Amino acid sequence: MPRNSRRKVVYAFIDSQNLHLSIKNLGWKLDFYKLQRYLHDEYKVSKAFIFIGQMSGQDELYAHLQNIGYTVVFKPTVSYTQGTVEKTKGNVDAELVLHCMIEYNNYDKAIIISGDGDFYSLAKYLKRKNKLLKIGIPNRINYSILLRDFANQHFYISGMRSKLEYHSRLKHKRGKIFLPSAKGRVKV
Repeated sequence: MPRNSRRKVVYAFIDSQNLHLSIKNLGWKLDFYKLQRYLHDEYKVSKAFIFIGQMSGQDELYAHLQNIGYTVVFKPTVSYTQGTVEKTKGNVDAELVLHCMIEYNNYDKAIIISGDGDFYSLAKYLKRKNKLLKIGIPNRINYSILLRDFANQHFYISGMRSKLEYHSRLKHKRGKIFLPSAKGRVKV
C-alpha cells in the first residue's frame, strides 16, 4: 500500500503535571480514561505517552494509567523545602521532547498536550516538518503566549469538562481497549 494511502499514525505526548494542575485549578478532575478515548476517537491516536514525575505511594495511579493504555514515562522527582512547605518537583519537559524525537520516525502526526511555552520550539519544529497535528491546551485562559502562534492547531481541554470530567460514583469497566501498542513503564 502506498505510504500516502495508509492511515496516518498519530502519537500523543502528554505533560501530566501541566495537564493535571491546569484542570485542578479550574475546579475539576480529569478522567484519564475519557481523555484516552477522546484522543483515539477524535484524532485516531494509536499511542499516547504520558510523562510523569515518579513519587512513592502513587503505584496505583501508575498501574491505572498503564492499564488503560498509556505508555508511562517516569522522571525522578526532587523534594525541596520552600519556606516551611515541603514540595516535590518532577519536571518532565526534556523527557517529552526527547521521546518525541526518539519516536519521530514511528508517527506521521503528533499531538502535544500542555500549555507550557517550553514546548514552543518542539511545536515549531514539528509544524515545519508537517508533523504537528494539534496542541491540547489544558486551560484556555491560562497558557503560554508562545503557544498562541499555533492557535489554529489548538483544542481546549478546559472546554470539554462535560466529556472528560472524572466522576467517582460511576463504575466503568476499564481496560486496554484501543491502544494495543502500550508497553507499560518506561524509565528515563
